[in-house]
Amino acid sequence: MKPTPHSRPLPLLAIGLFPFALHTPMASAADVSQAAQGDTALKPVTVTATRREASLQKVPVAVSVVEGEQLERENRTNIASIVQEVPTLNFRPGASAKDSSLFVRGVGTISTSPGVEPSVATVIDGVVYGRPGQSTLDLMDVERIEVLRGPQGTLFGRNASAGVLNVVSRDIPEQTHGYVDYSYLGGNEQRSRFSIGGALTDTLRGSLNTLWGDYGGNVTNDYNGDRVNGYRTKGVRGKLQFTPNDDLKVTLIGDYTEGSNTTPAGVAVSSKTAVFSQNFPGTPSAHNREVDNDLKTSAQDTNKGLSAQIDWRLGNYTLTSITAWRGWDNQMQQDQDGLATLPVTALHDTDQVAYDQYSQELRLASPSDQFLEYVGGVYLFHGKTDEAYTRTLVANSVVNSAHANFSATNDSYAVFGESTVHLSDDWRVIAGLRATHDTVEYDHQRVSSSPVTLASMRPSFSASDDTSANGYTGRLGLQHDFNDDVTGYVTYSRGYKGPAYNVYFQMYSADTKVLDPETSNAYEIGLKSTVFNKRLTANLALFRTDYDNYQANFYDLVAGSPVTRLINAGTVRTEGAEMDYAFQATAQLKLSGALAYTHARVVDFACPTGAAASCNINGKPLPFAPDWKSYVRADYSIPLDNGLDVELASDFNWQSETQFSLDQNVDTRQGAYGIWNASVALADYTAGWRVSLLGKNLGDRSYATLLTNGSNAINRMVPRDDRRYFGIQVRKDF
Repeated sequence: MKPTPHSRPLPLLAIGLFPFALHTPMASAADVSQAAQGDTALKPVTVTATRREASLQKVPVAVSVVEGEQLERENRTNIASIVQEVPTLNFRPGASAKDSSLFVRGVGTISTSPGVEPSVATVIDGVVYGRPGQSTLDLMDVERIEVLRGPQGTLFGRNASAGVLNVVSRDIPEQTHGYVDYSYLGGNEQRSRFSIGGALTDTLRGSLNTLWGDYGGNVTNDYNGDRVNGYRTKGVRGKLQFTPNDDLKVTLIGDYTEGSNTTPAGVAVSSKTAVFSQNFPGTPSAHNREVDNDLKTSAQDTNKGLSAQIDWRLGNYTLTSITAWRGWDNQMQQDQDGLATLPVTALHDTDQVAYDQYSQELRLASPSDQFLEYVGGVYLFHGKTDEAYTRTLVANSVVNSAHANFSATNDSYAVFGESTVHLSDDWRVIAGLRATHDTVEYDHQRVSSSPVTLASMRPSFSASDDTSANGYTGRLGLQHDFNDDVTGYVTYSRGYKGPAYNVYFQMYSADTKVLDPETSNAYEIGLKSTVFNKRLTANLALFRTDYDNYQANFYDLVAGSPVTRLINAGTVRTEGAEMDYAFQATAQLKLSGALAYTHARVVDFACPTGAAASCNINGKPLPFAPDWKSYVRADYSIPLDNGLDVELASDFNWQSETQFSLDQNVDTRQGAYGIWNASVALADYTAGWRVSLLGKNLGDRSYATLLTNGSNAINRMVPRDDRRYFGIQVRKDF
């Protein structure tokens, strides 16, 4: 889809706020209410981006913070939903969670293979999630989400070549506190959450959180009239914290979440074949919300995990141990042909994924504010995926099928650390190193009823292999405090992403070669400031990262049907500027926002042998990397004489044209668009209640979060806010 005639290169509001632009967390209504009581200084934000608590305005890292309270009030329920608020972050959705991935500064991993590690690591309460699909789970009891950009291997356990999403849950309250909230939104979407926590004994605290959600969907299946593109989810999360003395703290966390969705494999934007155009009962278009599936596309996910974190103070040092297990089960069925009564070919898939991971991190942190301060540790990781995939192909009344069983094991061992040398009160040197040893092995067995290649189906095949590699990365930087309120830094980071195999249902001989590790060189200059009596925080980051042996998907053909192959795609570069700010304009009005310019391009493409798509893509954009992306927000609080507060909020996010495919298909481009949301709330914080009305996509702008090149049609993923809708949210604290 091409840009609409009314598209602009940058929203006018973002241009007007450009002089303030730089980087801080977005406002929450509670912050505005606090300011309305006479405090016009912004609330300080503490982050753990450097693996110790520090002020956001002092850490020499480009990091965005989104408050959990704000996400809850805006009905942003999972990690995928925060991309509208963080311009440097993008998300690739999928009909199944295992098809999803995250992108930071235009770089991510588009692959369903269990033999490749994600470029962007998701870390929840210190535990790294090994598969991208795990991070699509609904979030519970979130204090904040920190989005760190660039390589982060010298500070975090699992390697992170492009960035880290660090999710921090709320501390257990010392006094018993709980809440319950309920939301009803347009389209018959309902969500509820319950939380309670507090002291159980003098040395033991605990909390319990639950969630439930149900949504029928916003797409119609013409085959039977059902609503699809919806979800159902439920989950529970418990935390216990034991502090026998001032020097020891033990935290145990367990969670279990079940989710299902009816997301179609694709909603037709345009027909590619005469058969499809003549038999599809609806009208393919950029705004189409109809499918024709005789097999209901659906996916079920189960996320579960246990972790134990021990923080032990040894004098002025802190020793931290994090031991964790996580399990993830994913089942899906997909109608790939898109027609219920197809005179030529029907294509149906089913898939089952079982994944388990075990990790151990041991970390030592020195005292802060010393001449030499450091964080160092060791990290051990083991992940195992077992997958069973079946495809049924009906062509001219002839039924063929293929079934594949494949597995992949990923082991990683690392020693990492980062130190800061305080040369003086206002000059610091940052140095970090990491040594990583990765081992990957796989086994693949496919049995097909056809001895020859058919459309979308290859014959029987088997293969197995293993590989290992060592990676050495680091970080070097210089930081200077110009005064108490302004700090600047310059850093160089070396990134690394381990070897990989393209293990998937259609795997064949060309996929058996191991992919070389992906490496990167990242340069960043940053400036963080707090001015106007702490009423304005504004941060700027300029960056450039060059990637070699970039691991990416590229199109190939199987008997005329498109598939994707994971390859070392050559050299790519991402460079640009990021600017975020928060401004307490008055005691009642807070403005905040972010702006990113990301020039992510292919520099020298390594064309694979027998590629089906054009290899003339040098200088072209990377997938899921709009050049411009912005977010602006205003919060206004009106205190009433009777102790009530009226809270008004409005936000607008905008992005320029986005290409979804590395091969630069003209049909997989989403034009520029903007989404406007607003809310009004009435609250009595003394009595502990709040009622709000939400309005989503008030401009009624239809758009695609993904466009794909299918066998019969160009398809899109339809977002939840593809059309305007309203809702009500009620919360009671006790």
